[in-house]
Amino acid sequence: MAATPIKQEYRLQNLSCASCAAKFEKNVKAIPEVQDAQVNFGASKITVIGAISVDQIEEAGAFDGIKVTQSAAKALENTTPFYRKKENVLAGISLLFVILGYLFVGINGGESNPLPIAMFIIAILVGGVGIFKIGFRNLIRFEFDMKTLMTIAIIGAAIIGEWEEAAVVVFLFAVSEALEAYSMDKARQSIRQLMDIAPPTAIIKRAHGEHFHELELPTEDIEIGDILIVKPGQKIAMDGIVISGLSAVNQAAITGESIPVNKTINDEVFAGTLNEEGALEVRVTKRVEDTTIAKIIHLVEEAQAEKAPSQQFVDRFAKYYTPAIMIIAFLVAVIPPLLVGDWQHWIYQGLAVLVVGCPCALVVSTPVAIVTAIGNAARQGVLIKGGVHLEQLGHIEAVAFDKTGTLTKGQPAVTDIVTTENWSEDYVLQLVAAVEKQSQHPLAKAILNRLHDQKLSELIPTDFQSVTGKGAYATVDNQIIYVGSMKWATSLTSVDQNIESQVKNLQEQGKTVVAAVSNNQLIGLIAIADQLRRESKDVLNKLNALKVKHMVMLTGDAELLRKPSLLH
Repeated sequence: MAATPIKQEYRLQNLSCASCAAKFEKNVKAIPEVQDAQVNFGASKITVIGAISVDQIEEAGAFDGIKVTQSAAKALENTTPFYRKKENVLAGISLLFVILGYLFVGINGGESNPLPIAMFIIAILVGGVGIFKIGFRNLIRFEFDMKTLMTIAIIGAAIIGEWEEAAVVVFLFAVSEALEAYSMDKARQSIRQLMDIAPPTAIIKRAHGEHFHELELPTEDIEIGDILIVKPGQKIAMDGIVISGLSAVNQAAITGESIPVNKTINDEVFAGTLNEEGALEVRVTKRVEDTTIAKIIHLVEEAQAEKAPSQQFVDRFAKYYTPAIMIIAFLVAVIPPLLVGDWQHWIYQGLAVLVVGCPCALVVSTPVAIVTAIGNAARQGVLIKGGVHLEQLGHIEAVAFDKTGTLTKGQPAVTDIVTTENWSEDYVLQLVAAVEKQSQHPLAKAILNRLHDQKLSELIPTDFQSVTGKGAYATVDNQIIYVGSMKWATSLTSVDQNIESQVKNLQEQGKTVVAAVSNNQLIGLIAIADQLRRESKDVLNKLNALKVKHMVMLTGDAELLRKPSLLH
C-alpha cells in the first residue's frame, strides 16, 4: 500500500510580487520530491505535497530573498511601515529625480541639456533596479512577463534618447508594484488580526500518574484531552467541553452573538472567546489547527488567493502581448530597411514601437483602481478581502448581513418595562437594578444603564445570592426580590396567560426577557435587546433601489429571535 503524501503549509516572508510568487511556485514544483505546490500570495504562504525541507524551499525562492517558516509557528511578515520598505523608498527617490528632471528642463529650456538627462538617468537606475534584475533574468530564460517588456522598453527609450519617457515608465511601474504590495499588506493585516484573537499560550492541567501538574504551553503543544484552566477575564485558547465551573462567555468574535452566553458543565466553548466572570476547566477536544477560529482563518486566507478577473486578464495578456510586441518591433526594425535602406531610421522606429507598446497604463490602472476602491471601502468600515470580491459586488443579487454590530449597535439596552397590578415601572426598575448590581450577569449592565439614564436612585441590596442557571435574589427595601429567567419565575409563582402572551410577543421581536418576583408574585418584566442602528433602514432601502433581490440576516440568536421583521 502506497504511503500517503506529506502535505505541509509554510509561512513566507519577503514575497514581493505576484509574478515572483508564480515563479517561486514553479521553482518549488520543479523539486523532484515535490508532487504539487500552491502559493497563496495574498496570505503569504505555500502548501507543499511531498517530503521537502525548509532549506530546499528557501533555495527555490532565493531569487527574491524569500524566507520560510513552519505554518504552525504563526510567523508572518515583519510589519515594516509601508513608507519604510526598500522598494517604496526607491520609488519615492525615483519620483524626486523625475521632478528634478522636469524642473531643470523648464529652467534650461530643453530636454537635451545634460543636467535634466542626468536626473532622469538617476531616476531610471534607482527606480528600475528591481525591474531590470528580474527583466534581464527572464529575457535570458525566454520567460516573458510585464517586467521583461518594461526592461526592453526602458532600454529602447534610452537608446533613442527618450530619457524622460524611460524615467516616467520606471516610476509608474514602481508605483504599480508599491500599490500591489500595499493592498497585500492590508489583506495580510486582516489575517494577523484574526490570528491574534486566540492566545498563543495557555495553562493546562495534565495527568502524570495519579497526580495532575499545571504548566503553561504554546497552543501547538496542547493535546486533545488536556484540561485547560481559564481564569475570569482570560481568553479561551482551545476548543473544548466545560468539565468544571460556571461562567458567561463572550462569543462575539466567533458567533457574532451580542450577549455573552452562560456556560456550565458539558457546554462547548471556542478558542478566541472571552471568559467574563467565573473560572472554568475545559477538556480540549481539538488540536490548534482544527479549532473553529483556525478554520475561519483558513477560509480568509483562501479568499486572498483569488485574483480579480481584471488582474487575471493582465497576467494572461502579458504572457502573449510581450513577445508579440517584441516580434513587431523587430520586424519594424529589420524588414523596411531590407527593402528601402536607412537602417538607422527604422531601428529608431522599432525601438519607438517598444516604448509606445509598453502597456504601463494597463499595468498601473488595474491595481490603482482596486486598491483605491478597497481603501475607500475600508474608510467607511467595510473590509473587502480582495479584487475578485470587489468586482463581484457589481453583479450581486443577494446580501447576507451579520446582525451584531452591523445591523445593530452591538450594545444591549432595555427596550420595555412591563409591570403588574399597582407596581410602577420606575420602582420595579430600581428593585431589579439593585439585585443586578451585585450580579455579574451579562444583561446587568443594560439594566443599570437604564436606571442611570432615568436618573433614579439606587436601592441597597443585602443577602445577595446567585442561583446557577436561573438568576439571583437579594433583600431590597425589606422584601426578597428574585430576578432571572421566565422559566425560573414560573417555578416561583403562577403566571397568567396575558403575561405569557406578552413574553412571547417580546421574544418574537428579538428581545431577551428578565422576570422579577416579590413575595411569590410576578411584579414585572424587563425586555432587553441589541439596538438597531439608525442607518440600517436606509441601507436596506438603497439596496432595494439597486435591484438586490434577496436580503437575509445571519445571527447566532435563538430560533425565536430569527425573525425577518428585524430587517424592516
